[in-house]
Amino acid sequence: MLGQHPELYGFPELHLFVGDTVREVLDREYKHGNYGGPPGVLRTLAQLHDGVQTSATILRAIGWLIGHQDWGSKALLDYLLEKVAPRIGVEKSPVTCARPLWIERAYTSYPQAYYLHLTRHPVPTRQSMAEFFENNRRRKGRTSGRDDMMDRLMSWYIMHNNIASFTNGLPTGQTLRVRGEDILSEPDTYLPQICEWLGIRTDREAILAMKHPELSPYALPGPMPAPGGNDPKFMQSPALRVGRIREPSFDAFIESTQVQWLSEALREEFEEIGLSLATEREVADEVADFAHHLGYF
Repeated sequence: MLGQHPELYGFPELHLFVGDTVREVLDREYKHGNYGGPPGVLRTLAQLHDGVQTSATILRAIGWLIGHQDWGSKALLDYLLEKVAPRIGVEKSPVTCARPLWIERAYTSYPQAYYLHLTRHPVPTRQSMAEFFENNRRRKGRTSGRDDMMDRLMSWYIMHNNIASFTNGLPTGQTLRVRGEDILSEPDTYLPQICEWLGIRTDREAILAMKHPELSPYALPGPMPAPGGNDPKFMQSPALRVGRIREPSFDAFIESTQVQWLSEALREEFEEIGLSLATEREVADEVADFAHHLGYF
């Protein structure tokens, strides 16, 4: 939605802050089964270089990326930003929030950027993450993976806590936190507020454009060998569905569900390196307190 604003350009998920160099980014993607590089980067290069995303332009993008693997990851993003100028780039890779180091790399690269903290209720997030990893395993022919060693609620907590810890140190006005449920329930109320914070147009035409995310060149699955780069569910049916979102009770969910926050194998790994862990109850209380802090009860 943000990327459809006339003054903005919404990149797909670029995954560039996971490494200092393009080579480091490529190495990480290779380990995760993306052998040509991050699908979002490949689709962006194809779109900006050739004006269209086809298997042929994706293959050319792979060749270009390999030829520039000595670049810094910031240099590559600077290159993409120059290509979309004068529009302002919107980078939204969820993986950036998985580690404080990667968030700090984003800030070190772009200390003047605006940082939007978009939240979502932990319970439906848990379900969406479970579906995402299950589909990934099926695609790769696996029955389980290391991602099974931690409950998705714990993953939700870690990522949002990383973001909150970072944004708490930013100057007033450089960061904004907004609940995704509020935006989807009342886009005509919240989209102008976000635009005003960014200092961009808030007129009716601009807001209307934002309500058509399906018009993004990255809204649908990309061609092989880069079909991803965006949220799989969104690409299956890329449209804004406005309406009041019913939020489940987080407290009731915690009370009624037996959550194993960390697998026994992962606990043993932590103990072997001398890390003492909180009890299951202490972890549950900490996650609940943080969810309440973000407005989910």
